[in-house]
Amino acid sequence: MNRRRTLLTLTAAGVLVATLAACGGGGSSSSTDVSTTTAAGDIAPGVLYPLTGLAVTDPIAAGRPALAVKIDNHPIARPQTGLNKADIVFEENVEGITRFIAVFHSEGSDPVGPIRSGRTQDIDLLSSYNKPLFAWSGGNANVTRAVNSSSLVNVGHSASKGKGGYFRSQERKAPHNLYAQTKDLWTLAPEGSGPPPVQFTFRGESDARPATSTPFDGAKVSMTGLKVFWKWDAAAKNFVRFTENSRRQLEPHVSDDVQVNAKNVIVLYATYESSAADKKSPHAVTVGKGNGFVLTDGGLVEMKWERANAETPFTFTDNAGAVIRMTPGRTWIEVSRRNSLAAVGIGVDPATVAWPVP
Repeated sequence: MNRRRTLLTLTAAGVLVATLAACGGGGSSSSTDVSTTTAAGDIAPGVLYPLTGLAVTDPIAAGRPALAVKIDNHPIARPQTGLNKADIVFEENVEGITRFIAVFHSEGSDPVGPIRSGRTQDIDLLSSYNKPLFAWSGGNANVTRAVNSSSLVNVGHSASKGKGGYFRSQERKAPHNLYAQTKDLWTLAPEGSGPPPVQFTFRGESDARPATSTPFDGAKVSMTGLKVFWKWDAAAKNFVRFTENSRRQLEPHVSDDVQVNAKNVIVLYATYESSAADKKSPHAVTVGKGNGFVLTDGGLVEMKWERANAETPFTFTDNAGAVIRMTPGRTWIEVSRRNSLAAVGIGVDPATVAWPVP
C-alpha cells in the first residue's frame, strides 16, 4: 500500500493528525472548508482543522505545522497576497502603522507577501501554536536573538539560506517587494513538527448566537495610523474589511483578488509597552487578562480575555462568564489599544459614527 493510501486509511481510523505529526512538515498547500467543532485544546484528530474548525479535506495539510508570515501593510504594499487564505490573521500596531501576522495551516498561498520584519510581540502571539514556522524579512540583533530563543522556528529570509522560495518582485520597490512560497517554507519544518492545537471554541451548526450578542451592521476600529471598518455581510455571512484612505474615504481592502473577509473578528484590547529589544518598537502585552469584543455571526459580544502564559491559547468569555463560541472559518484578531472600537448599529450610516480615540 502506498503512503498516500495509508494516510487516507488512517483518516478513517481517526488517528491521522498524530501519525502525520511524526512525518514532519511539507506537503500540499491546498485545502478547503466545511463543518464545525469542539472546545479549545480538544479536537478530534483528523476530523477538523484546528485553526478553523472546518472539516479536513487535505490529510497532508492537516498534519503539518502552522506557518506564520509577517505581512506588510504600508499603503504601497497593497494589495497583499495571502490574507484571504490564512486561517488566522493578527493585525498589530508597530511604528506609526500596522502589520499583519498571517497564520497558515489548512491552506497555503503561493506567493505570499510582501513580507516584512518581526517584533518581539510576535513571540507571545504565536507561542501557543506548537513551534510554528516563522517567515519574516529579519530584524535587529536583539529581536533575532529573541526569536531564535523562543519556540518559533525561524524560517526567515536570512535563516532560510536561499530556501523557502523567497524572491523580490520587480513590480514593487524594496522593502515592499519581498515574497515567498508557502509550499517551500513548509519544507523547512524540522523533523517531528506537528500541527497546531485548537485556539478557539467553535460553534456547532445548531448552536444559537450567544445570549449576550447584540445585532449590528459593523464596527469601526482605530489602529495606529489606520482606521478599519468591519461590515457584516448578511448574504455571505462574513465580515468584510474596509480601510480609510488618504481622502478619509472608506475603501475595500483587497487581497487575493477579493475583499478581505472573516467569519470572526476579535478586537483584543492590549496595553502597548516599549519593547526591551527595541525601544522604538511597541510591544503588546498579550499574557494576563484584558477585555474587548468578539464579532461573530452578525453580532457583537463584549468579552474578557485571559491566558496564563504565552504557550496557552486565549480564553474568551462573555459578561455572563460563558466561553464565546466562534463561527468555523477564518478569524482576524485586531490587537488594538483600549477603547478602540465603535459599533455601528443596524441601518446606521457609518459616516455618522465617530472614530474611537483609544
